[in-house]
Amino acid sequence: MAKDDVPVVTRSGQEDTGTGQSGGAVRISGVGPQHTPATKIWYGKVSNEPGYRSLPHHHGEAETGGYVLKGKGRIWFGPNYSEHVDLAEGDFVFVPPFMPHVEGNMSTTDELVWLTCRTPDNIVVNLDDVDDSTLDGYRRA
Repeated sequence: MAKDDVPVVTRSGQEDTGTGQSGGAVRISGVGPQHTPATKIWYGKVSNEPGYRSLPHHHGEAETGGYVLKGKGRIWFGPNYSEHVDLAEGDFVFVPPFMPHVEGNMSTTDELVWLTCRTPDNIVVNLDDVDDSTLDGYRRA
């Protein structure tokens, strides 16, 4: 049996933190090419402190699936980020490749935690920031 033919565990507190970031969205990697034998998947945790949001960004060619583990989030997208979808604990979301968006925590008191899976890797392409006032319903803590 080859070394790559066994499960690889990333223990709590040992996640890779050298991941692509976008402002107020903090990403840590549990499974990815940087620290496991994975070659076609990235799986990690993204968190937004109360009242924080990401910078506008997209994930290049990567397809992204997300699951809200804790909190209430919003994803703004479309022209000047004028459209949005709201998510709560237990909701799943798919974000298409190359789609510019902003992820935000809609609570000013509670953390937002997402579990996120991306293939082929954790691609993060940051875009020019926008003023908070353009993001419908957003408020900082």
